Amino acid sequence: MLKIGLIGPLPPPSGGMANQTLQLASLLRQSNIQVELIQVNAPYHPMWISQFHGLRAIARLLPYLFQLWRVSGRVNVFHIMGNSGWSWYLFAAPAIWIGSWHGVRVVLNYRGGEAGVFFERSFRWIRSTLKRVNQIIVPSGFLEDIFSRYGFSVSIVPNIINLSRFSPQGRSKNLATTDPHIVVSRNLESIYDIPTAIHTLKAVHRQFPTARMTIAGSGAELESLQALAHELELSDSIYFTGRIDNDSMANLYDSAHIVLNTSLVDNMPISILEALASGVPVVSTAAGGIPYLITHRIDGLLTSLRDAEALAACIIELLKNADLRNRIISAGLDKVRQFQWDSVRPKLFAAYGYSTTDDRYNLSQAGSGAA
Repeated sequence: MLKIGLIGPLPPPSGGMANQTLQLASLLRQSNIQVELIQVNAPYHPMWISQFHGLRAIARLLPYLFQLWRVSGRVNVFHIMGNSGWSWYLFAAPAIWIGSWHGVRVVLNYRGGEAGVFFERSFRWIRSTLKRVNQIIVPSGFLEDIFSRYGFSVSIVPNIINLSRFSPQGRSKNLATTDPHIVVSRNLESIYDIPTAIHTLKAVHRQFPTARMTIAGSGAELESLQALAHELELSDSIYFTGRIDNDSMANLYDSAHIVLNTSLVDNMPISILEALASGVPVVSTAAGGIPYLITHRIDGLLTSLRDAEALAACIIELLKNADLRNRIISAGLDKVRQFQWDSVRPKLFAAYGYSTTDDRYNLSQAGSGAA
């Protein structure tokens, strides 16, 4: 039987990678795969260690390494949810080396819109570790292109969306353009450029003065964003929800007329996929991998970065043009079907070297991701 060591973050905090890790574990178990979860963001013990940066890194790293070593003796495959920056060095790289030393098949699931910058700065330190990987998988053509520039071949295995969570029925017929609701579902961090979203609402108000915005996410920029909303006289039109759970997120999409994404760096945002699955049209910046996901004027509208006026113009056009809105909603629903489990599972099992017909795995099926 195939036994997977699944290595990645878990909620809380909520986030694309954490939610994908948890969802993947559940889906693999439903497919009769044994899964051992190794959490890279496990709680600190004791909690007071979290106040000291250097000490807390060691306090989390040592138990993590011990768990990697122990689990590597019980599984056939390490599935590693990898990312850029310190997360790579502290969590992904040790898992790759320990899995390789123990003869475990190593599948690196690399994510994150900052891969290009990270590779440019640090690839000489990364290359030797990547050569220990049996199979590299990425969720988008954007990351496939980055890896190919550095001589590594990868397979695209899309993010997974549970379509049953969302209710797109009747979305195209029930838009109340006199009181539009715009949803922003990103954390309050600089790379997501929430200030531009707030300025976008201000511009939308010139034609739709009762438009309102819900910003669903948490982060260090909350106070500055609330101050900006107050400065622009939008305090009564913007609601900051903080972190919300998956069920509440589905309900929020159900109330939305537009989903707005203003990120500066991105790969394949789960929030955009969830909007498509909910039958909500998306207006987004063309950051990173988003143009690989959204085709302008086909299944969404794209603009340049930090351009609140252009984003507002797209929102206003969708609110006024029912034909365009309905075409985009329909195309988005068609596109998101490729992200459901039944579509993703064969690609993922191929990366594992696993055959569902005879319940076999083949560790020699694929070698290093190096071209």
